[in-house]
Formats: sequence, structure tokens, C-alpha cells
Amino acid sequence: MNFKNLLHQLRQTHDLLQQRAVSAISQGLVVRNWLIGHYLVEFEQHGQDYAQYGERLLYRLSDELSAGGMKGMSYTNLTLYRKFYLTYPHLAGLVIKFLPVDINLQALPEDLEGWKLSPEILIKKLTFTHFVELLKVEDPIKRLFYEIECIKGDWNYRQLHRQVGSLLYERTGLSLNKEALLAQIQGTGSLPDPASLIRESYVFEFLELKMEEAFPESTLEKALLDHLQQFLLELGNGFCFEARQKSFLIDERRYKIDLLFYHRILKCHVVVDLKTRPFKPEDAGQMNFYLNYHRENILINGDNPPVGIILCTWKNEAVVRYATGALDNPLFVSNYLLQLPDEGVLRDFLIREWKRMGGLEDEQAKPGKL
Repeated sequence: MNFKNLLHQLRQTHDLLQQRAVSAISQGLVVRNWLIGHYLVEFEQHGQDYAQYGERLLYRLSDELSAGGMKGMSYTNLTLYRKFYLTYPHLAGLVIKFLPVDINLQALPEDLEGWKLSPEILIKKLTFTHFVELLKVEDPIKRLFYEIECIKGDWNYRQLHRQVGSLLYERTGLSLNKEALLAQIQGTGSLPDPASLIRESYVFEFLELKMEEAFPESTLEKALLDHLQQFLLELGNGFCFEARQKSFLIDERRYKIDLLFYHRILKCHVVVDLKTRPFKPEDAGQMNFYLNYHRENILINGDNPPVGIILCTWKNEAVVRYATGALDNPLFVSNYLLQLPDEGVLRDFLIREWKRMGGLEDEQAKPGKL
């Protein structure tokens, strides 16, 4: 063995074992989520005290599991795991081999074969994020088509998402030369990169890694949020700090809220979104999205609807008016103003912080508020 051969052996050893580690994590995540879906359905069908929870079951489970420190157990994800089990019941045999558990195979649908790929191929070639994309395809034949093409082409989940969105199945059906079309599409595939797979959002939750490792903040934004958080708490108007960079997962995409407070006087959450740039119309839609998610997944009995505060470096009054005119959620609505900080107070605070950190003096760059 010479030095060149030594380098080759070390790299080959690293790549091989890294691939195996990533594969084991990916398969473990798929099995866990399938089992969660299985147990949910089993409880719905045979749970002795199911009637006590009924439609609130997934919300209650989400609260209890999240409070116990389990990641990835939002109401949205639990619904997804349940659908995963119902769509792929034929993974049962492989799940039992992977992790010996008590599964009533007789309770599964009889037709587990038919037009389906083997569980071994599915779990070896597809990550759970692939399955999330496939669950959007309701027709089983169409879903099988995408499973086959995805595996043939070694598509990552973004490529699968793009092909489903571009109606590859329908385009193939209309094409006069189907083989040529699919050959062209498959030419765009690429071998999966272990490093990219390990950074998938579902894997982060599964391994309980800190989300800030996946979503680093800019120095400017972090500094502003540090001081803004303390500033609001020092106002003494009932603000109770709850979370910083609070993230939640919908589909395969992760979203984050800059600051989340609970206002003990108003009995509602206050969502703060900071923009280190001028206001854009889509910022209002983003905040409305955050508030809608909050109302459905976090709001509990006795809470008032959450309120959103968008802080930005500058705003055009007409743009703000048109962007927020039809929104239902309260973004600084009148009945909150007695307890929430005045617009001028927030603006003055941000101007001070901006100048302290060497911000621009140009009028168009001075912080403002929606």
C-alpha cells in the first residue's frame, strides 16, 4: 500500500459507512412514522376510551408528546403519519422484521399486493420526505408511477416534487413517445448525497437536533431580536416570553416565528416577525399564515386569537393598507392597542438599535412598523 492507496481506502471506508448510517436513520424514521400511524388508527378503531377524546385526539396527543420533549409531534404531523399508514399498509411485514412489535396483520386490508412495489425496495430507496410528496398523489396507479420513476432516477424529494407538480404522469400519458420522454426526465436525476439527506427537516426532528443548527441567523437579525425581546419584556405590559425562532413543520418545509410571547392581560399570544428590509405585501400574507397555524395548532380553550406584529425598516402606508385590507386575523387591531406597545414606541426603539449598530441614516431605511 502506498500513500495514494491509503487515501483511497480511507475515503472509501468513510463514504461506505456514512451511507449505511444515513440509510439506517432514514429507515428508522420511516418505520417510526408508520408505527405511529398504525397505533393511531388502532386506537380510533378499538381504543377503550376513544370516545373521551374523539375529534380532539390528535390535538391532545400533540400537546402531551410535545410537552414531554418529543419532536415532530404536531397535529399536522400526526395527521400525516396516520395517512402514511393508511396509504402504505403493506409495509407491515417489513416493519415487523425491522422492529419486532405487536401488529394485528389480520386487521390490515386483504389486498396488500396488487399494484404495489415491495416494501424492501420502498424503504431502501425512499426517505420519509419522499413519502410525504407521494401522499399528495391520491390515485394509487399514479402514485405507483411516481414511485417507480423516482427510484429509477434516484430523484431527491425536490426532484420528485417538481415532477409531480409538472404533471409528468399526465404528460407521459399524452406523449407519443413515452420512452423518450421518461429517458429525458431520468437524465436529470442524481445520486443522493448523504449530507443533504441528514439535513432534511424530518431527520432533524427524529434525531432531536437543535433547529438553530439548521437555520443559522444573520448577525444583524440576531442582535435586533436579542434587544427587541428584552425591550418588550421590560415594558411591563403583561408580556411573557415563550419562544425564540419557534419553528414548525408543514409538509416538508419548515417555517419559523422570530419571537413568540404570551400576553397575560389580553390572554393571547403575540407573534413578532422582524424584517431587516422595507415592508413587502407578502409579509402580511406570511404573518396571516403564522396566525392561522397558531389558531389551529396552539390555541387552547380560554385564549383569545393571537395577534401579529410585523416590524420592518420602512413601510409605504398604501402598500400596507392594500396588503392587510382583507385579512381576518388581528394584526394590531383596535381592541389590542390599549395593552400592546404604541407604534411610536416600537419605531423609536428600532431606530435606536439601528443607529447603535451602525444602521443607515437614509429616511427610507429607518425602521417602521405595520
